[in-house]
Amino acid sequence: MSSHREAPEISRDPVADSTDLYAFVSPHRPDHVTIIANYIPLQAPFGGPNFFEFGQDVIYRINVDNDGDGHADIVYQFRFDTMVRNPETFLYNTGPITSIASPNWNRPQFYTVRRMRFAHGTTVEDVTLGRHLAVPPCNVGQRSTPNYDSTFTSAAVHTLGSGRRVFAGQRADAFHVDLGSIFDLGALRPFNDVHLIPIPNAAGVNGVQGFNVHTIALEIPKAELTKNGSNPTHVMDRNAVIGVWTSAERQKVRVYEDRRLTEHGEFVQVSRLGNPLVNEVLIAMSDKDRWNKDHPFEDDKYAHYVDRPELQKLLPALYPGVFPHLARYDKARADLDAILLTGIPGGIIPRFQNYTGATKADMLRLNIAVPPTAPSKASDLGLLGGDLAGFPNGRRVLDDIVAIELRAIAGLTIPLVDPSYTPDAAAKGLIDGTRQTNPAPSDNFPFLGTPGGGYQSAPGRAIP
Repeated sequence: MSSHREAPEISRDPVADSTDLYAFVSPHRPDHVTIIANYIPLQAPFGGPNFFEFGQDVIYRINVDNDGDGHADIVYQFRFDTMVRNPETFLYNTGPITSIASPNWNRPQFYTVRRMRFAHGTTVEDVTLGRHLAVPPCNVGQRSTPNYDSTFTSAAVHTLGSGRRVFAGQRADAFHVDLGSIFDLGALRPFNDVHLIPIPNAAGVNGVQGFNVHTIALEIPKAELTKNGSNPTHVMDRNAVIGVWTSAERQKVRVYEDRRLTEHGEFVQVSRLGNPLVNEVLIAMSDKDRWNKDHPFEDDKYAHYVDRPELQKLLPALYPGVFPHLARYDKARADLDAILLTGIPGGIIPRFQNYTGATKADMLRLNIAVPPTAPSKASDLGLLGGDLAGFPNGRRVLDDIVAIELRAIAGLTIPLVDPSYTPDAAAKGLIDGTRQTNPAPSDNFPFLGTPGGGYQSAPGRAIP
């Protein structure tokens, strides 16, 4: 999973659990960057009567580092408030919700967005960009939320001045992965017959199909994100690279008193997400909770998990004879170090870099001078497919993260830094066999697809 239930503690706190992070140059507004942070994993569309919502006791943050030190230079902070219109009913809605302001919606949410800028650890700007911004309702069903996308999506896109746009609300999960197979002793259904415990080959099964998430999406002018306030046009310009991660914070103390929960004390980080699959696949169980509470500038202590990943050892063991070159490779994985912790320096991939410096920090790095690729020419394998606008240069909604990272860990990217290495043949075609079978992403902001409706959906199938 990209970041669904990735650590023991956060798996018990889904409203603070970030599932996926995307960052890319906006295809229709190429002077802007879109950042999407998803939370609350594996939402069954029919999960009422208390349908899913953002935590009003959680601070959600989108963090941007523009000088490569792993500290946030710019933070967009989101706080949510929940209203109960009629406390005498158990119903989420008391009739059809025909607009985002409908009085029939009994539990609407609203939010405030702040932008903070820091220099040398000191706050130099703290501006409220928007207040009382409406969140759309969950997609309950055809009667309760008729014509969902046309009624609610555009109504929930708010302008924040200076060309910014924001959306917060339920969307369809766009990630795809074969959860049932991968967690069954690292099996990949298309390669079942060469597994240590062989069974017949099969097509991949998208375990995330049919589930929704809660999305926070921002579209921001490039010049607002760079260190020098510029709009870089040269890929090799150091100012063109930003690092992005999302995080969630809770107050330190939670107390149950008088049959209710109260929270006290300062806010502390309980989850974070930069590059996909890092905490799930690389960080050991004993460190997963600590990793979520630490910050990117502290990630040098976790670098050994990247340099010598456990999955690199497991692949030759689980697929005997399939990865002989990988089994013999005993050097630190400088390729993964560049992809995940420092960015890729210039000179490794022609006409490309997203290097942020020597500080090892898990951030999704985006070179904003790389123009978006036309859909007809885009590769869902990103840089592995020759598409400089795709992962690990940021991450687009349709990038096939599982295939990219499986192939990288299997050794396909080692020759970028160690030309003496020849990847195993299997590394070039490694997949989990899934494809994008979730509701189709949108071509327009906020880009994720219509959430599955409760009435329309069945387990494993979501119909907008």
